[in-house]
Amino acid sequence: MNVQEAPAPLATSSGSAENVEGVLPDHGLREAVDGGAIVVDENVAIPERNYQPASLDLRLGDFAWVLRCSFLPDADSTVEQRAVDLALEDKIWIRDGATLHPGQVYLIPLMEELRLPPQVWGKANAKSSTGRLDVFTRVVTDYNNRFDEIRAGYRGKLYLEVVPRSFPVKVEPTLSLNQLRLAVGDSRISDHELRAIHAATPLLYEGLRPVPAEHLVLSGGLFLSVDLSGGEHEIVGFKAQKNSARLDMSKIGRYAWKDFWEPIYPEKGGRMVLLPDAFYLLLSAEGVCIPPGYAAEMMAYDPTAGELRTHYAGFFDPGFGFDPRDRAHGTRAALEVRARDVPFMLEHGQGICKLAFERMAEPPTRLYGADLGSHYQGQATTLSKHFATETADPHPRQAPRSSPSPATELARPALF
Repeated sequence: MNVQEAPAPLATSSGSAENVEGVLPDHGLREAVDGGAIVVDENVAIPERNYQPASLDLRLGDFAWVLRCSFLPDADSTVEQRAVDLALEDKIWIRDGATLHPGQVYLIPLMEELRLPPQVWGKANAKSSTGRLDVFTRVVTDYNNRFDEIRAGYRGKLYLEVVPRSFPVKVEPTLSLNQLRLAVGDSRISDHELRAIHAATPLLYEGLRPVPAEHLVLSGGLFLSVDLSGGEHEIVGFKAQKNSARLDMSKIGRYAWKDFWEPIYPEKGGRMVLLPDAFYLLLSAEGVCIPPGYAAEMMAYDPTAGELRTHYAGFFDPGFGFDPRDRAHGTRAALEVRARDVPFMLEHGQGICKLAFERMAEPPTRLYGADLGSHYQGQATTLSKHFATETADPHPRQAPRSSPSPATELARPALF
């Protein structure tokens, strides 16, 4: 694949699109592939299921470097040059499947490469199923000292750093562990705009009702709190076991949760103590609704507010928790939490992370949800899709309802 050719020009069906801003929807990503901005091997086409409403699932290549440590390239080196220097051994082939061990750093070239136009930039994040297995991933690009951020006009290969934290996992080529989101211009939505959007189409719910405007907590996004409600015998989350068996990440609904997880029950008063370096899956107290004209990203909680880290998986696509038929709105968010250096008390309703919202360049052709076979719409458990459905779910809540407003009509960008 030659990624040194000139990038495809930016245009719309009506001419110049220099003023178009926002995250590219599914059909914009297809145009990026067709126009050569996302470069793929013509013999290994991107499966339709990899096109999400506002992101593209990226695929693993057929080998990995085993590294002595993580790294970032500098302005004078490529990723491959640094990887070869830091490799502990020759490449390991994952053509027939390979086991990645907890605590070890792996670097895997991805099948997709980029040849972006000057106005288009990107960012990457772990898929939700990856984060829920405590598999830490970050995209690395040539001559770039930032993880997961892809500069506008980038032309080159994509590499994925993979570090399993809790379980040994089996991976194979074409498996998708992370996602790519492309955008033009400044797609961020201000707190003032978020209040207006919430008034028209509620973004957060408490049970069946939208969160009152005066109860919203905003600072560069909407804050979410943790749900530790329920009786002392009700499961509110899960803690990863140590020294578990290997988990094959290509197997869906295959595993019994008790082989990998310990159930978490709240203490009296709705609280729990996070143990240092343990990994927990919890649920947000609020239901989240992402309308068709918007996307969101879960941001890590400010480390000055507590000795914990959230959130590994970040992208929330248009349609998450949204029902176009107006039957139910709001899906609680899975929270992937790791305490840092000391035991830390977490209490019901405590702020734990925030959602930063972005505008779409236009709404996608299909929304996150049942029509796409999305695994986490209406979720009542935090466990990933790899575990059998007959599981000990946290106490489920009735799906909330509201009256949505129509999706915002935005200009149609034919970008590639």
